[in-house]
Amino acid sequence: MKVVVAKTAGFCFGVRRAVEKVYEQVKNGCHPIYTYGPIIHNESVVDDLQKKGVHVLQTREELETLTEGTVVIRSHGVEREIYDLISRKHLHLVDATCPYVKKIHKIVERESQKGCEIVIIGNPNHPEVQGIKGWSVTPVTIIETEEEAEKYENLNKNPVCIVSQTTFNYNKFNKLVEIISKKRYDIIVLNTICSATEERQTEAKQISAAADCMIVIGGKQSSNTQKLFEICKKECENTYYIQTLDDLDATSLPSMGCVGITAGASTPNNIIEEVQKKCQI
Repeated sequence: MKVVVAKTAGFCFGVRRAVEKVYEQVKNGCHPIYTYGPIIHNESVVDDLQKKGVHVLQTREELETLTEGTVVIRSHGVEREIYDLISRKHLHLVDATCPYVKKIHKIVERESQKGCEIVIIGNPNHPEVQGIKGWSVTPVTIIETEEEAEKYENLNKNPVCIVSQTTFNYNKFNKLVEIISKKRYDIIVLNTICSATEERQTEAKQISAAADCMIVIGGKQSSNTQKLFEICKKECENTYYIQTLDDLDATSLPSMGCVGITAGASTPNNIIEEVQKKCQI
């Protein structure tokens, strides 16, 4: 059986940087250590950090109860008010926000201060999108589907600044922007999908188109992994979404031919290697 592993599979720059920052705090003995939300969308990494004494804060209310310690802002970023709260409580802040996400925060803050209405192309329930929204001083509209794009109206007639969740589907982003552009508003479009996401999606599409079976590895809460699964499923009907090797039923794989493997930005290399070895047996 031929096994093809995507070169772009696994930790991206922003995720690796965030995880390393947390382990650095553990190594330096900066206890108690908290992450505001899971540092990345990968259960095995979060579980390992918890064993090392890193606590996950799930809500703002939990953050408000703290009186001491180190708080790590996860790679997805947070709204501005969370930074203000950490400062007011005199907690030690470690900012592990992905630089690509941080760039969007600055764009949204700057353009909204100019009076632009902000449109975010992305999943409204994703922490990255919620964080981006929290940097605007003007109304924000979040659009994820073509139907929502068709219904969108700029009632106040101010200029519109469009940005994207970094892990959004590149082709879908362009389609939604095209729909909004037809409304002839005064629009500024900033494609803020990170280059690593574009490369990962492009490679996944190429591999799955040539494979008899495709395996996509990543956390169930990982937006970028879900997008990879959608892309691969369109190209290859035999596409499987797993979190770890335990989820893989090797008997369901074709007995011959080509198996492709890709993984989301929050998937550790050791999990990818385990799946690869299993497929080669």
